[in-house]
Amino acid sequence: MARTNKIIAIDGYSSCGKSTLAKALAKELHFVYIDSGAMYRAVTLYFIRNGIPITDTEKVTQALAVIHIDFHNENGRTVILLNGEDVSEEIRQMYVSDYVSEVSAVKAVRCAMVAQQQQLGQRRNIVMDGRDIGTTVFPDADLKIFMTADPKVRAERRYLELKNKGENITLEEVFENLAHRDYIDTTREESPLVRAEDAIVLDNTDLNEEEQLQFVIDRL
Repeated sequence: MARTNKIIAIDGYSSCGKSTLAKALAKELHFVYIDSGAMYRAVTLYFIRNGIPITDTEKVTQALAVIHIDFHNENGRTVILLNGEDVSEEIRQMYVSDYVSEVSAVKAVRCAMVAQQQQLGQRRNIVMDGRDIGTTVFPDADLKIFMTADPKVRAERRYLELKNKGENITLEEVFENLAHRDYIDTTREESPLVRAEDAIVLDNTDLNEEEQLQFVIDRL
């Protein structure tokens, strides 16, 4: 049976503002926003908390069997639940960022998250952002956007975001973290970060939030 719901896929590099755009777009269209990157961060947090080494296939498989991730809106804010616990803030900490790309590159992890993402996208109009939404998760998405920006601009944006949250970190550390994540995301064997052939490129180096939102709306 043909799919009747609408799906917008937003892929791209770390700290390009994918979630900012996706949230604004979902609000504008009255769609459900699903942050796939938060799902991988939640898995990473679970692995860190429980000492799950990504090289131990058996332990990884056992952990994935008991990891359940869901989203719900709370006063206009998207809450990420890891086995019922609100981990929305903790998964954004730098110690999670430093490890999330390695965890995301594990085939079993990606297979488990893709299955959960596809289930979340059934029968609902959604905007989902991530690294492989338009290529692997929803290759039949109604609109695909691939976001990019100058690496220095991306690092500065992320640095300011973390500083505003009170994290003690340098711009150089953020730049190195993003470069490391870019390398892993684009070179991993399982669902690497690539632009889908039918994706529209959005370079927001010199765009503000309103301009990038209008860019996508103009192409719907």
